[in-house]
Amino acid sequence: MTTPLVLLDLDGTLMDSAPGITAKVADAYRTLGIPVPDDATLRSFVGPPITDSFPAHGVPPERVGEAVAAYRAAFTTGGMFDNAVFDGVPAALRALRAAGCTLAVATSKPEVYARPICDHFGLTGLLDEVFGAPRDEAASTKADVIAKALATLGRHSPVTPADGPVLMVGDREHDVHGAAAHGIDCLGVSWGYAAPGELEAAGAVGLLDDVAGLAGAVLARLGATAEQSA
Repeated sequence: MTTPLVLLDLDGTLMDSAPGITAKVADAYRTLGIPVPDDATLRSFVGPPITDSFPAHGVPPERVGEAVAAYRAAFTTGGMFDNAVFDGVPAALRALRAAGCTLAVATSKPEVYARPICDHFGLTGLLDEVFGAPRDEAASTKADVIAKALATLGRHSPVTPADGPVLMVGDREHDVHGAAAHGIDCLGVSWGYAAPGELEAAGAVGLLDDVAGLAGAVLARLGATAEQSA
C-alpha cells in the first residue's frame, strides 16, 4: 500500500504567523488610506488567500490589486519571518515521518514565500514537499493547492483506496472545504485562527486542542481511514 500522506496547512497549524501578517495587512490599509480593521478582523486574514480577505473587509474591488501590492511590499521586506513555529511541531513531524508518513505542506500562501519560510524556520528538512499558491492568489483556492500536491505525489483526485490513507490538518474552514473537494478528511486544530465553531461547522472530522497530541491524533485518524478503505 502507498505510504500514508499527511497534508499540513502552514499558517496557524505549523506556525504562529499572525504577528507578521496582521501588522503588514494593517500597513496596507494605511498605505491606501482606508481605516484599519479591528484586531479580530486582522487575525481572520491569516490562512485564506489575501485576495479574498481584502475585498471582504472594506477594500473596494478596484483597489484590491493595490492593497495586495502594498501588503507584499511590506511582507517581503520585514514581515515574512515575523512568526514562529508552534512549540511541539518539530517533534510531531519527526514522529509522523518515523511512522512512515509522507508529509507535505499545502498552504494558500504563495509558494514563493512558503518555501523560504519553511527553510528559515527549519521545517523543510522535516517535510517531503512544500506546496503553495501561485503568486496570483486570486487564481488559486486551497482545493487547487491540494490538487497540485496530490498530482505531484502520485495520488488521485478524488483519493482512492489505492492511494493509501490521506489526511489534511488545518486550522480554518477553507482547509476543510479544500480537502473535501478531493475526498479527503480534515483534522482541525484549535491553536490557530478559526472563529469559534468554524471548523466544526465546516465538517472537520475532529478538533485537536494540544500540539503534543498531534502525531497520535493523525496516526489514529489515518488508521481509521485505512480500515474504512480495506
